[in-house]
Amino acid sequence: MTNIVLFGPPGAGKGTQADILKKKYELVHISTGDVFRYNIKNETELGKTAKSFIDKGQLVPDEVTINMLNAEVEKHPEAKGIIFDGFPRTEAQAGALDKLLESKNDSVNAMIALEVEDEVLVQRLLERGKTSGRADDADESVIRNRIKVYYDETAILKNYYKKQDKYFGVDGVGSIDEITQRLSKVVDQL
Repeated sequence: MTNIVLFGPPGAGKGTQADILKKKYELVHISTGDVFRYNIKNETELGKTAKSFIDKGQLVPDEVTINMLNAEVEKHPEAKGIIFDGFPRTEAQAGALDKLLESKNDSVNAMIALEVEDEVLVQRLLERGKTSGRADDADESVIRNRIKVYYDETAILKNYYKKQDKYFGVDGVGSIDEITQRLSKVVDQL
């Protein structure tokens, strides 16, 4: 299996690229953000809990996220691989993901990070906020806080995966096709 952690700050293009890579390599795309949004929209207990954190630009607690991720992985026992989008976000989550995959005789093959400057991210998210209906994309201060949280709490994962020789940084600026080509070069060598 080819298991990829697709990484990058909010607005880096993870969702767009994950959809393309999913089709190209026949992978399952698990986006914690999409799963949270579904639960929030349907006002499930998980959704209510997640919403209270997301609305403040904070991360959802590990236990909630890990339990949800395990349930999503279980839905796809015959997958050729998985793109993890939005997870892990902390070293503890990365360790939990390693344990989860080891229990299935598998592992993460690569962390691929889309690298984009902050000001480009802010403009992308404000633009997305005009059509997405997402409150966290419409408020610049919330956007900047989400980016800060990303750097403060999740950038440490870069070192976690570098130590395993599994980290690949990819320029996330340019056309969708250009970025896909850069990502594909990494996936093709796994």
